[in-house]
Amino acid sequence: MTDKKRIMLIDNEEALCRMMEAVLLDNGYAVKAFTRSFEAAEAFRPGDWDLVVSDIKMPGMDGLEVLQKLKQKDPGIPVIMITAYATVEMSIQALRRGAYDMLTKPFEPEELLYRIKNALKHTQLLEENRELREELVGKFRFDNIIGASEGLKEILTKVEKIAIRDTSVLITGESGTGKELIAQAIHYNSLRKEKKFIAINCGALPESLLESELFGYKKGAFTGAKENRQGLLEAADGGTLFLDEVGNLPMNVQKTLLRFLQEQEFHRLGDTTPTRVDVRILSATNSELKNAVKSGAFREDLYYRLNVVNIHLPPLRERRADIPLLAAHFITLQNKKFGTRVRGLAPDALDAFIQFDWPGNIRQLRNVVEASMALESGEYLSQPVIAQFIDLPAAETLGESGGEEGDYVLALARFETDYLKGLLRKHQGNIEAAARDAGTNMATIYRKIKKYAIRKEDYS
Repeated sequence: MTDKKRIMLIDNEEALCRMMEAVLLDNGYAVKAFTRSFEAAEAFRPGDWDLVVSDIKMPGMDGLEVLQKLKQKDPGIPVIMITAYATVEMSIQALRRGAYDMLTKPFEPEELLYRIKNALKHTQLLEENRELREELVGKFRFDNIIGASEGLKEILTKVEKIAIRDTSVLITGESGTGKELIAQAIHYNSLRKEKKFIAINCGALPESLLESELFGYKKGAFTGAKENRQGLLEAADGGTLFLDEVGNLPMNVQKTLLRFLQEQEFHRLGDTTPTRVDVRILSATNSELKNAVKSGAFREDLYYRLNVVNIHLPPLRERRADIPLLAAHFITLQNKKFGTRVRGLAPDALDAFIQFDWPGNIRQLRNVVEASMALESGEYLSQPVIAQFIDLPAAETLGESGGEEGDYVLALARFETDYLKGLLRKHQGNIEAAARDAGTNMATIYRKIKKYAIRKEDYS
């Protein structure tokens, strides 16, 4: 597979066609020349070419017809049109039909190369932007928020409904439960997804800096303000601003933020002219804001402006069925990042993970998986390795529950059922992919499906 850019040349003037071919070959391009426009249009296949250079005046099928046919096959292909009779009308017609550029005869080889480089660079930037957008949307699609518990399903249903409604959302939950990930999911599934998502941790900045960071300032507003500066609220215009740990906002900032939520405008520090922007505010807290309202530390009117819709994320200890799915996900990520081949958790390590309360929630689970994989030398993360990072329960409670063995077996069956349904849902019923993700073989997956009578409608 060559890395050379592939260029199709179309010109009925054979001498010019061969000259362009020689110039482009000398400069490292892969080139194929056509002197018959019909043959070129017939030979063109989407994905085979990076650029087309075509004359306009040709017998039979002229260049504008060729352009139209190529664009029907591949709308993204850049086409440079060559003409000896450049008129405004012809140029407009060519550009309307999708031509990238016009080149007038006669031209020097350097001019041809310059136009071609520009066209290829422009196309590359468009492709990179498209891939980035797809990557972002894919990264924050709902089915990439890992879990199969009923509680999480209810949250994602709620998120899906409110994402398209341009309203303020307050996300609550303990530290490490994934509040920012939910905020990103709301943004990237909303009408604002093409615009910026900007996050700020309100507890990470001193009070003296927080106001200028959010709202910006005017030159001379304070000592050291040597130029006008845009704040994060203005930088997020058209998009979403996520205020993490919003309960840490000082009173002066709360007042300015409330005015923005009411009027969609604010004043930069030192500025008498209001600045208007269109920004959706999402916020999060791991504290009980109602108590802060009662104590007077947080404005009641701002609280209700931010808390139009509330999403509460349960701690990981309340959604234990999701722990194996999350662990498998983080193992997969680490394998991809470092080229390792850890297949999953050993059975006793899985039991320990499920029984551990995870006070640091998903963030702690991810860190433990990453640290364990750095030390593990076997195919599975073992209990002795993970014991270096979490406190394991007493030996008699690990794997069996003494006289409550029946309850344990029932709980394990319920967990395995939820785990399998989540895996199959994640991989759209693909048994091979589910087995690979779980670090097991297809026969085991089939056996478990039969054992627990899992039906297609349970995971589709």
